[in-house]
Amino acid sequence: MSWIVLHFIGIISYAASGAFVALEAKYSFIGVYALGLTTAFGGALIRNVIIGVPVTELWDPIIIFTVLMTLTIIVLLPLKLLNHWRRWSLFFDSIGLASFALQGAMLAKEMFTNDFGVIILASMFTGIGGGMIRDIIAQRKPLALKEEIHAILTILCAFCIWLGWDSPFELTVIVLVVVALRMSAIHYNWRLPLPYHLHKESE
Repeated sequence: MSWIVLHFIGIISYAASGAFVALEAKYSFIGVYALGLTTAFGGALIRNVIIGVPVTELWDPIIIFTVLMTLTIIVLLPLKLLNHWRRWSLFFDSIGLASFALQGAMLAKEMFTNDFGVIILASMFTGIGGGMIRDIIAQRKPLALKEEIHAILTILCAFCIWLGWDSPFELTVIVLVVVALRMSAIHYNWRLPLPYHLHKESE
């Protein structure tokens, strides 16, 4: 698994995640495409602006065509295959989170050698940026800002890249581990702790 493979996996997964959120919200087919494209490119766009990479590098015709084909396939899927909107959305969101967080960390390490702070920021913005934009547009509370463990998982990805664990085998294992942790967190309701006074109010 290489940088470009992670990019394609992340783009496709986040496009699918955005599409399923749009379908759950009963958006028109234009809305499905709009939210899918925004989710797919949002995190990478934020990352490129922050670390100084030209945003024009995102507009690769092959990547855009891949995203559009992904969204078209989802729009045309039979309804009985799409009954569990939220489950599909969370699954693809987890894959996109892992792939983009690793990709952002790898790009930051390549540009800024081994600056751990920059690697973490690039990993976080790339990993959760698209999902946050998707949730805001869909008028949902961003999952990454609630008690979800998104930020912890992006830091884990950044730490692995900082340690030099970036061979194809290692990247594949990291993606699988992050997806497994995220889906386990959803299934077992693992949450980050709230600030003390908010925790007391919720009791």
